[in-house]
Amino acid sequence: MVFRTMAVLVIALAAIAAAPVTLQAQDKIVYIDSYRIRLEYKEFQDAQAQFNKEVETWNAEVETGQKDIEKMEAELAKQSLILSEAKKKERETEIETKKATWQKLANDIFGPDGRAEKRNAELTKPLLDKINTVLEKLALQEGYAMILDSVNGNIAYAKKELDITDRVLEELEKTQ
Repeated sequence: MVFRTMAVLVIALAAIAAAPVTLQAQDKIVYIDSYRIRLEYKEFQDAQAQFNKEVETWNAEVETGQKDIEKMEAELAKQSLILSEAKKKERETEIETKKATWQKLANDIFGPDGRAEKRNAELTKPLLDKINTVLEKLALQEGYAMILDSVNGNIAYAKKELDITDRVLEELEKTQ
């Protein structure tokens, strides 16, 4: 009787241990290369070009302010010997005010939650939504349990045939 109970227990434990392996074998896990999608997806290229153009304009604006400050400091240094203390203090105050204004401008553009960050989000959010829609569509059609992104470095090894990046790019081109 003890032998029979042990046999049933061993069989039950083996079945429980094998269940996750059986379920995992049925799940399809694939991956994409989101960096390649960003490089090769035309709409992403267009958005990046537009963003780069706007960043150039903002950089020029910030650089102009910095050059103005440098010019004011150079003039003050040249004239410091002939200026009265009061006039020197006045110019120093002007420079400090200009620096504060310039720093605020630079921070408003490139700082956290600045214009650049907001604009980048405006340009990329619709594209990321499209990509996620395509990923979800492919996952449902093909029965993928999970789609990983190789860019994050979380995949130590994967067979090349599990890479569905080309398929995602094809589907994205169809949506244009």
